[in-house]
Amino acid sequence: MSIDVVTFGCRLNTFESEVIKREAAAAGVDDAVVVNTCAVTAEAVRQARQSIRRIKRERPDARIVVTGCAAQTESARFADMPEVERVIGNEEKLEARGWRTHEKIAVTDIMAVKEMRRPAIDAIDGRTRAFVQVQNGCDHRCTFCIIPFGRGNSRSLAPTDVVAQVRRLTGNGYREVVLTGVDITSYASGDMRLGALVKRILREVPELARLRLSSIDSVEADCDLLDALADEPRLMPHLHLSLQAGDDLILKRMKRRHSRADAIDFCAQVRRLRPDVAFGADIIAGFPTETEDMFGRSLDLVDECGLTQLHVFPFSPRPGTPAARMPQLDRALIKERARSLREKGETALARHLDGEVGARRRVLTESDALGRTEQFVAVRLNAAVEPGVIVDLEIAAHDGRQLLAA
Repeated sequence: MSIDVVTFGCRLNTFESEVIKREAAAAGVDDAVVVNTCAVTAEAVRQARQSIRRIKRERPDARIVVTGCAAQTESARFADMPEVERVIGNEEKLEARGWRTHEKIAVTDIMAVKEMRRPAIDAIDGRTRAFVQVQNGCDHRCTFCIIPFGRGNSRSLAPTDVVAQVRRLTGNGYREVVLTGVDITSYASGDMRLGALVKRILREVPELARLRLSSIDSVEADCDLLDALADEPRLMPHLHLSLQAGDDLILKRMKRRHSRADAIDFCAQVRRLRPDVAFGADIIAGFPTETEDMFGRSLDLVDECGLTQLHVFPFSPRPGTPAARMPQLDRALIKERARSLREKGETALARHLDGEVGARRRVLTESDALGRTEQFVAVRLNAAVEPGVIVDLEIAAHDGRQLLAA
């Protein structure tokens, strides 16, 4: 029996691809390629469609099944592709009965989903750090974002299930676990928020060496989370922030819930609590109505927040979102602004790497040649090391993109 899963997008999809393999196999799916799609940008959808065509050319007899966020939001578009046998929704993909249906399109109303599924996995194929899904969906409606329509409203996994999953993965040899979801800072199970969940995991799974958070919304960070960052050395000093822009009017038009000052103050507060922290961020270039001055404030935010790793997204209008109906900028201008932001990010990263030379860092090896520091900076190893172990290394130099071990 052969089930290959091609995964696009976020850590959440990576986690769910492991569930797909198990549930599709339990349903008797055979000789199939599952494309687990992303919908965050038009480019992500284009890449998924391109991949589907390529797979069919290379494996003409394979059955191609499409799932994930783009399948949820654009099911008919994928079903119309001659290469595609079936389209399965984001909720249906997580249980065997969703794979047993013979409908061409098996996609139900994701907004009707109220409960969090409890899919447990034993490993993440090819990864030395494990992902644990603690939350799904989003209750916010940022004007540029299609993801709530692919994932539904926010729902959270019970803490007992989270702890059990972390313990299971740690027992299988993982030294680091990453908590992931669509909007993990909205985690809420009864009275428990994300910070209390983090503390509980670290308390009840003492064998876990490193706990890391995926992207967070800083405006939702609770006091327990800040306490954990200050007091828990096993909680990694790296936060990836959903900032999106540095200009207040653009943030308002995006329907974000923080201001420029909020972002700067949050980074300063966390840095006081955890001086070795490193910040990454998502920033959109070329949002509708963005002027040069507005864009300049996004560039300046990199320095004012002390960001070291940027995920830059050229604005991509997603059908059905309010931002798609706003006055659009020229695509060439959007690409130019994205290039400027990436250059700014490269400069910021190089400056951060300069400060790491001569330091000793605890590095989790991802392969026999590459690892990551606690701040999630890539390190090129000077000798082969078994993947999945934590080693203490001195940093000798860097090449502008990654550190080089002595």
